[in-house]
Amino acid sequence: MVLGNRLGKEKLFSYIDLLGFGKKTGIDLNGEGQGIIFDLDKVGPLELATTAFGQGVSVTAIQQVNAVSTIVNGGTMYTPYVVSSISDGESGDVIKKFEPRIQKKNVIKKETSELVKYVLESVVANGGGHNAYIEGYRVGGKTGTAQKVGSDGRYLVGDYVLSFIGFLPADNPELVIYIAIDGAHDAVQYGGSVSAPIARSVMKSAISLYNIKEDPNGMPRDYFWYETKYITIPNVVGLSRDEATKELSGLQIEYSGQGDTVISVNPEVGARVKEGGKVKLMLN
Repeated sequence: MVLGNRLGKEKLFSYIDLLGFGKKTGIDLNGEGQGIIFDLDKVGPLELATTAFGQGVSVTAIQQVNAVSTIVNGGTMYTPYVVSSISDGESGDVIKKFEPRIQKKNVIKKETSELVKYVLESVVANGGGHNAYIEGYRVGGKTGTAQKVGSDGRYLVGDYVLSFIGFLPADNPELVIYIAIDGAHDAVQYGGSVSAPIARSVMKSAISLYNIKEDPNGMPRDYFWYETKYITIPNVVGLSRDEATKELSGLQIEYSGQGDTVISVNPEVGARVKEGGKVKLMLN
């Protein structure tokens, strides 16, 4: 509410409009909704406050994905589409191929895009989206906990849409994934608890499917006491036995060879090993 008040209704609603909320995205599917956004001339202090934290408005999943994609790709909005091509049923020849179409450029500044990607990577590494964290990969994202509305127009008690929207690699995104669970029961009612673990599973499958490479330069993670911590194997080749032992603190070390200098390490340098795991050093 404080941020919404600082921006003012004109500025806040200009960004809501720029990011495509309140209107159809133009996706090639029938029955697309446009969501519900307050008319600017009807926005008072209450509507400004609730819009700032996400109540009193309604958006579609594809609007959400399109907006986040625009934000993390540097500020260019594309028209989303499902069909990539149409082929002849008998010959298999491509009759028509669909390509990405730019709707508008410079929705936000590239510097702003970089900052938001950094912030959203920190949400996954050290915040409420930690259940979507994947060892060795850079993931950004944000949780959502949306209170549902009943038939009488009032917000329901204890009934939510729990969501997580994530992207990877966080520094140069290739994929955006949105998971929403409608009316989860017998669960902690937060998107980070319910939807983020599902998003993590989907992203792990996508990593394998699209052959996304590991990146050791991701944001370091703060681990909870109940989680498994991983250690990246440092380059200890050329170090003495004692020096290497200090560098590999937190791991079980097995030595082979008769010398005092490390000539090889297994697993290899850069690999990630569970804390307490075994590392073999060859000495010469």
